[in-house]
Amino acid sequence: MGITMQEECLICKAPLEYLTAEEEMECALCHRRENSKTRCEKGHYVCNECHTQGMDAVMGICLGERGKDPVAILEKLMAQPFCHMHGPEHHVMVGAALLTAYRNAGGEIDLEKALPEMRNRGKSVPGGACGFWGACGAGLSTGMAVAILSQSTPLAVEPFRLSHLMTAGALRQIGEIGGPRCCKRDSYLALLAAVDFVREHLGVEMERPKVVCSYGAQNNQCIGKRCPFWAGRQKEG
Repeated sequence: MGITMQEECLICKAPLEYLTAEEEMECALCHRRENSKTRCEKGHYVCNECHTQGMDAVMGICLGERGKDPVAILEKLMAQPFCHMHGPEHHVMVGAALLTAYRNAGGEIDLEKALPEMRNRGKSVPGGACGFWGACGAGLSTGMAVAILSQSTPLAVEPFRLSHLMTAGALRQIGEIGGPRCCKRDSYLALLAAVDFVREHLGVEMERPKVVCSYGAQNNQCIGKRCPFWAGRQKEG
């Protein structure tokens, strides 16, 4: 049995609130001032940089991985202290897990160079993009990974096409399920879409596991039976 975590704010555990327009806020940890639409009900704001402190561990973990299952690699990353139930760290971790599994499945990639690039690109997608941009960062992360694999640029032809198709495929899977946000569910959906896409378009066969989520009790917005990874389905079956 998991422990239900009725908390959101990293400072006081109060629920978060999302504003309709940006306001200037001061990070409660580093005191950086920037515009945001997200704060807790008591007014605390934590910037993306502070929210993802410790994420440099991603590179070391991924370089040491030898498995071909990107979901298993992602779950190892999600178990690290820097990862929260929700947050922009997923925008980096999804792509990093995909690149790592791709390398381990025989794909040609310089992982030591690719991972820092993935980190830099993924960190540019702020928390809340899923609701405010109409594009979940986990889905965007798979497109970034394919762009890195194919060496896409704004002037590229086939790599440009492939990276957009990857993003579109991942976002379609996420959109079909709908909201509210769940960084774990959307990360799983994006990675599974990426496994299929990479096999079809890049010819690299990674493992595609059956995913059962273990985070439902920690998610105040868990959609339960509507989630394809809902753990309760195993008991019903």
